[in-house]
Amino acid sequence: MTHVSHSRPSGDAARIALIACAVAIAGMLLAPLATLGRGFSADAILLHISGSVMNLSSSQDAPLPPTATVVALAWATLASLVATLAGAVTRQRWFWLTGLLAFALAVAAVFTLGGALNDEINRISADTALRPGAKRQLRNFYSSGGMNLGLFLPALAGLIAAGAGLSQSSRAWAVLNRLRGLLVPAAAIGLAVLVGAVVVLIVQPAVNESGLPLTLWNGWMAKADLVYFVYSTLFAPVTAFGPLLDSLKIATPLIFTGLSVAFAFRTGLFNIGAPGQLTMGAIGAMLVGVYGPASLGWGLLPLSVLAAAAGGALWGAIPGLLKARFGSSEVINTIMLNYVASSIFVFMIGSESFPFLGRTYTQPFKAEGSNPQSELLQEGSRLPPLLDLLNVGGSGQTAVSIGLLVAAVVFFAGRVLLRGRVKNGTLIAGVAAAVLAAVTWRIGIPVDVTGSRLNGSFLIALACVALFGTLMWRTATGYALRAVGLSPRAAEYGGISVARGTILAMTIAGAFAGLAGTHYVNGGALNEYRLTLNTPVNVGFDGIAVALMGQSTPAGVVASSVLFGTIDTGSINVQQKLDKVSNDIVTILKALIVLFIAAGGFLSRRVTDPPPPQLVAEADRTGKTAQASLDASAAHLERGTPLPNVVQSSEQIKREGDK
Repeated sequence: MTHVSHSRPSGDAARIALIACAVAIAGMLLAPLATLGRGFSADAILLHISGSVMNLSSSQDAPLPPTATVVALAWATLASLVATLAGAVTRQRWFWLTGLLAFALAVAAVFTLGGALNDEINRISADTALRPGAKRQLRNFYSSGGMNLGLFLPALAGLIAAGAGLSQSSRAWAVLNRLRGLLVPAAAIGLAVLVGAVVVLIVQPAVNESGLPLTLWNGWMAKADLVYFVYSTLFAPVTAFGPLLDSLKIATPLIFTGLSVAFAFRTGLFNIGAPGQLTMGAIGAMLVGVYGPASLGWGLLPLSVLAAAAGGALWGAIPGLLKARFGSSEVINTIMLNYVASSIFVFMIGSESFPFLGRTYTQPFKAEGSNPQSELLQEGSRLPPLLDLLNVGGSGQTAVSIGLLVAAVVFFAGRVLLRGRVKNGTLIAGVAAAVLAAVTWRIGIPVDVTGSRLNGSFLIALACVALFGTLMWRTATGYALRAVGLSPRAAEYGGISVARGTILAMTIAGAFAGLAGTHYVNGGALNEYRLTLNTPVNVGFDGIAVALMGQSTPAGVVASSVLFGTIDTGSINVQQKLDKVSNDIVTILKALIVLFIAAGGFLSRRVTDPPPPQLVAEADRTGKTAQASLDASAAHLERGTPLPNVVQSSEQIKREGDK
């Protein structure tokens, strides 16, 4: 690809920087700059950029940390944002520098504030006149302080502006152009957060534990702080190891079901049957785990996992076969099979006996007792907790190995560095990652976490992610499946069997969903290693939202699953501290994200799918698009694999394939 130098930043990138800076400037002036302390009921001491302090907490006599340096850095950040805004309006080449400066100043203000709060915590700890209970309360009060919207928004805007300003470089613009697939989910998340903030402002009164009446300005500041508190708490689990494990536990089945839906999307199919496939996978895992030969020992575990995949694959293959043979809609078939799977599920463990042709038979799968559940799985078929697998500590201490983290960093860094430079770069990066993982495996980080239910199924999910990416983009089979999804008629003309591709795609998609059953049955995510009637099979429907948000890519599915798991975990803390905000805010956010993604984030196609950078640069230079052209090789590099049009009805796709 020939590199064309831009005379100035891209117009679209400049507009994005302009909007980000304008929002950040408004946030600095109209929202709290920082939180100097926060009580258990979300009551806070708020600092504004003007230097004024508003104490809405129950600790009216709490000493305040010094804030002069933080305020000075905030004013410098504001000046940098104004300069960046002016540069973005006129598309100056330098505005990426002022954006980067705004980011650096905002981050410096955050660290300065953190240092001041830590000094206050240390002073309290050393104060011998305070009771232990009072010390603990004050330490928690100050440790809950930190940045607010007035520092978060400029840091984010500065980073966005710096990236947008670099679009003047052809290399940087090529990178940004390849990342355009992130624009729709990013815009959808932003719009969902905005609408969710409006909901929070309406339903939740301002938190004021001071007992003093609120003026109009103070009331607005308290409301703005309320919005930041809700969202910072929702996303807080990523900042602590224990809550992060809880988030990954919730994300694990979402990864499986998200991959299931995404795989079908990529092949032009709409898999609504993930709940039923998960159910059949869980049943298969239970049957092998409970009734398999005990003599196999730990060999029973892989058989049970394979049984889960087989159960889901069978339930996915049925609608695939019906569509390939009779042209019936996979949407309707998968939905109906969900009910069939649910009925089989209830039949097997819902009762100890059942009548048939006038006789009553004993139900062999239900455990004794009133609870609808199966027998416990044998020891050899259970997936151990992830902390046990990664623990390299001794003497009862838990220390998590850094081997997997090192392997991941080396692999992805190696792929980036070796791509296009060395033959078989991915293989070399994989071997290097495996070697370094083995070398660093015994190096552990001590952690203080107990009772985590995150289990080995998370590693199975990551293996499925790798399988998805390899099969779909690195094999001839994946090429054929993508061809069927993009255009069944063209694929058939090229010698690809649409019927075989349809059956195979639905079978693999069902296997991914079926493996989610290992999380609940083999992994004991519901606190017991058995199949229970309260298994949340409806997580299969959440896989649709995960796949849409992740743009049907393996990495996107993992990212969106972790996001959903994080806000599900964080919502528990929000509900504990705010009486009017419940878990429903998470449901609203998920629904809005899907809604806005379906609407394309309300972004124009020029933004989400712009022309190649060479064409833009030539048109920018001459004012005539006719002057721009691409040779065949450059055009081929610019074309990625688009997401198939899954909005088409299955009947329409079938008619196209039959022509």
